[in-house]
Amino acid sequence: MSLQEKVMTEMKAAMKAKDSVALESLRAIKSAILLAQTDKGAEGALSEEDEVKLVQKLVKQRKDSAAIFTEQGRSDLAEPELAQVAVIEKFLPEQLTEEEIEKVVVQTIDSIGASGMQDMGKVMGIVSKELAGQADGKTISTIVKQKLSS
Repeated sequence: MSLQEKVMTEMKAAMKAKDSVALESLRAIKSAILLAQTDKGAEGALSEEDEVKLVQKLVKQRKDSAAIFTEQGRSDLAEPELAQVAVIEKFLPEQLTEEEIEKVVVQTIDSIGASGMQDMGKVMGIVSKELAGQADGKTISTIVKQKLSS
């Protein structure tokens, strides 16, 4: 079942349950899918990898917004954003723990012989590709920096 079909199924359930947060989140996903499908150069259907990237982008946008709202003391605006994150994350593959990410980073550093921060780009490229959809780029970056600087 494609992401679009899953979203439509969930939308129907959210409408029946009168769950406005879920409905708003699902409509955002549907909208992003439709925009991606009609973008210039798009073939119409999205690959599974593109769908994961799209959902990750939506999660990141909401997390960033929530962080800004929290920073400004506006928890009344941050809470709905975080609630939407919870709904949208259901459409992502299961996320890896920091320990699991760390193992992959260490293996990659050992396999390419990275020795310092000058190799961060190489390591990030390989690890990001390997863990696509399973880990947040910010978390990967933090772990890579930590491992290369020690």
